[in-house]
Amino acid sequence: MEKRKIVIQGVEGCFHHLAANAYYGEDVEIIPAGNFATLVELIQDESVCDGGIMAIENSIAGSILQNYGLLQDSGLVIEGEIFLRIKQNLMALPGQKIEDLKEVHSHPMAIHQCRAFFHDYPDIKLVEMEDTALSAKNVRDNQLMGVGAIAGDYPAELYGLEIIAEEIESIKDNQTRFFLLKRQKDVVPNGGYNKASLYFSTSHKAGSLSYILDCFAKENINLSKIQSLPIPGINWQYFFHVDLEFQGPRQFRDALDKISAYTKGMKVLGTYNKGIVIT
Repeated sequence: MEKRKIVIQGVEGCFHHLAANAYYGEDVEIIPAGNFATLVELIQDESVCDGGIMAIENSIAGSILQNYGLLQDSGLVIEGEIFLRIKQNLMALPGQKIEDLKEVHSHPMAIHQCRAFFHDYPDIKLVEMEDTALSAKNVRDNQLMGVGAIAGDYPAELYGLEIIAEEIESIKDNQTRFFLLKRQKDVVPNGGYNKASLYFSTSHKAGSLSYILDCFAKENINLSKIQSLPIPGINWQYFFHVDLEFQGPRQFRDALDKISAYTKGMKVLGTYNKGIVIT
């Protein structure tokens, strides 16, 4: 049986890779993308992959705002979600100590999650890179003395680096939420979904957003996320991305019927089952 081909942002061993394996319950074949815009383009191409995975928010660093905009314009569908417990380690070539390090490289989100750790090491320069695992790979490939990387356990093992300090993130219950994305025609209908993601803008009627939120409450729907995004080309007007949790599809459909007259450009990005946390 052929492995599932899944596009990820990053290289082998990164958190996207771990999340993909955890969600599908198997070792997937990864298709690396250097950035999130490229990730979306690759997922759209049916000759390349079966789907992809995209980080959307972190419990410490917050939302990855550009990804909400990419999703709106992509035509892709959210098939599911997964929450991955993120453990960030400081690693370097074997024999190196933290006192030897002049720079530490990693993804901006990882640096943000671990910035408090480096308050005690003001002489270490934190350098933003495209990916956590790629930072570790670069240290190994280029035999960079005096340079460390922030990444998970797997890259240290994969690239032969030594962990100098374990779990250096500032909050230990650090989680990243990922969306599993597919092309519309490849999505298998899920009749028992209990979560949905959608976006809309509101009409110019006073209290429109308040009315919409009240409709969700009256339908006993939990608003687990709301994120505002500027509408390009229209100053000071916004789209709202919302994630909703409910008991069953009928609740969700009834709520959509009630709010439709108060929204503009509403689009459901996906209906799926609430994700689990992988530790």
